[in-house]
Amino acid sequence: MALVYSTETGRMCPDCRKPLTDCDCKSAAKAKPAGDGNVRVSRESKGRGGKTVTLVRGLPLDADALAALGKQLRSACGSGGTVKDGVLEIQGDHCERVLAELTKLGHKPKRVGG
Repeated sequence: MALVYSTETGRMCPDCRKPLTDCDCKSAAKAKPAGDGNVRVSRESKGRGGKTVTLVRGLPLDADALAALGKQLRSACGSGGTVKDGVLEIQGDHCERVLAELTKLGHKPKRVGG
């Protein structure tokens, strides 16, 4: 049974058993890269009202580096986009341009899908 509350320190983290104010579990989980290292570039339009989106999955970067790379790719493509759950979304069909930019930055991207 895990300790979740102490009268001395208050709420406790069930994983590291430290007080929530001293817990490092959440920051350690955020710092870990989300991608698997296999960089995949695809194009998708289903569920987006007919709009085409270029998706980049599998980048082994933390959240801050992924956001910076997303900004760089969006400016190279001249379009908007976002980062959702470790996946870069760039508005429009820019697969070839994104592949070229990622290769130039030292990644080994692969084109997947049609």
